[in-house]
Amino acid sequence: MGAKLSGSGGGRYAVEANSEINVTPFVDVMLVLLIIFMVAAPMAAVTVKVALPDAVAKPSTNPPKPVYISIQDSGRIFIGDYPSEIATLGDDLRKNIGNKRNPEKERIFIRADKNVLYGDFMGVMNQLQDNGFYSVALIGEDKN
Repeated sequence: MGAKLSGSGGGRYAVEANSEINVTPFVDVMLVLLIIFMVAAPMAAVTVKVALPDAVAKPSTNPPKPVYISIQDSGRIFIGDYPSEIATLGDDLRKNIGNKRNPEKERIFIRADKNVLYGDFMGVMNQLQDNGFYSVALIGEDKN
């Protein structure tokens, strides 16, 4: 049961040399792998399976405007584009939000320069908590 791979002759087990590459099986395998990855990739993103209920709430046509507090490296504080002081921060924030919204549920976004002193930052955080603003988010620059 041996095969003659080289040499002359046209015997029963002679194999002719083929110098062409058949890429059809390669393309077929690549397409199958592409389909497998396209189907499997979304499932691999979440490892904990949860049966989510249907969302019945309609999106708000007028969502609340986010409130940003900016702290410059000099220590100056701004609510949105308007300057404020550490002593009047709570009152200025209530004026900016308005009376209809609840300060305990209001989310405040703090943007601080990277050279701001820690004491200045904590002074703003303490004033927010003293005035009933407990939901605070810190904003940083995304470095991708």
